[in-house]
Amino acid sequence: MKRSMQILTFVLLMPLAFSSVAQIERFVAGTHYTELAAPVNTNDSSKVEVLEVFWYGCSHCFRFEPLVENWEASAPADVDFGRFPAMWNGLMEVHAQVYYTAEAMDVLDVVHEPVFNAINLEGNRLQNEAQIGALFAKHGISEEDFGKAFNSFSVRTKVNQAKQRMQAYEIRSTPNMIVNGKYLVTTGESVRTQAEMLEVVDFLVEKERAQLSSAGE
Repeated sequence: MKRSMQILTFVLLMPLAFSSVAQIERFVAGTHYTELAAPVNTNDSSKVEVLEVFWYGCSHCFRFEPLVENWEASAPADVDFGRFPAMWNGLMEVHAQVYYTAEAMDVLDVVHEPVFNAINLEGNRLQNEAQIGALFAKHGISEEDFGKAFNSFSVRTKVNQAKQRMQAYEIRSTPNMIVNGKYLVTTGESVRTQAEMLEVVDFLVEKERAQLSSAGE
């Protein structure tokens, strides 16, 4: 009787075991995401940092924005979400400067979407200070205040720091996602859609959350 109960218990637990293994192996390093060569420091080590790597002039990023905004809205409290402007040419550096200017002026929620729309829907490439200042003014930010922030030492420093982190993040395309300074997630052969990219992000957030929990015990 005792052996029969043991066999029954084993049979009942087998599906759970296989389910757990399948979940663990659902996304694999080197296939669905890349482990960065060296971890990059995050802003808050008590949380799991998730960064959206984007470029305002990228049509794929423009289409990704509603998805990532919905994801951010439902992200757990222990997730520290942020954005990171990619740059590998002069125009992208200007647009990164736009992002950090808006951040410094605390108007990202006001101009982030209009900047995307201006470039991707209206054909305004926002390639110089005058064009960008006019857009900010259109949304209630004086061109004088904009100009001071746009040309400030702090904003230029953030742009230069971001250029250095580009290499550490191993960024080659947009949009990408960086999870906790350790993992790069992109679309490709194994991750075909932007929605799937966010599924991989969720998986990695859980992975990092488990590590943070065990480290705190």
